[in-house]
Amino acid sequence: MNKKKVQRLWRDEGLRVQRRCRKRRTGRSTEPGGKLRRAVRPNEVWAIDFQFDVTADGRQIKLANIVDEFTREALAMRVGRTCDADQLVNLLDAIASERGAPAFIRCDNGPELIAAALRDWCRFNLAGTLYIEPGSPWENPFIESFNGRVRDELLNVEEFFTLTEAQVIIEDWRIEYNNYRPHSSLGQLTPLEFVAKWNATKELQPTPALS
Repeated sequence: MNKKKVQRLWRDEGLRVQRRCRKRRTGRSTEPGGKLRRAVRPNEVWAIDFQFDVTADGRQIKLANIVDEFTREALAMRVGRTCDADQLVNLLDAIASERGAPAFIRCDNGPELIAAALRDWCRFNLAGTLYIEPGSPWENPFIESFNGRVRDELLNVEEFFTLTEAQVIIEDWRIEYNNYRPHSSLGQLTPLEFVAKWNATKELQPTPALS
């Protein structure tokens, strides 16, 4: 039976071929018009992304990087052979237990299990999601810039002989990045200096009078 006959039979029976379309995702990373949604306070948007390297024996290591977009703090750089959904959720729980959950998490849709785990974590913690369109790294510029620094200053320079060595060296780099690395975008302050200054400014602001 040729295509035209099939189409005619569908019409005669009152049937309609369903159009193929992309599913809409809630939580776009950009506003209408392509403007990036920007964080305006600490702990408002956490950006998440993964990087890969190998130890000297050729085995993979996977970094789960989490950055506070407003303060530029590297909240975590988890290093393991893998990072599955449960491990990522545990990492988010550990950070949230210290500083509270963010208002939004910015990430790409990623593997199905990790994407589902992130959606569940955000729902349970009353956080929104800002998804990155595939092949659109400019929608996640802060983590992309951070990953570039990690690659240029650390992963392309250091040779890790063991997973433990990689974990120690990368965590040392994260501490230096947060405590001793001035950022031009932060007025030549380190991330932690910027947080301290922002908190002090907020404490000095007068409390609105009750009516």
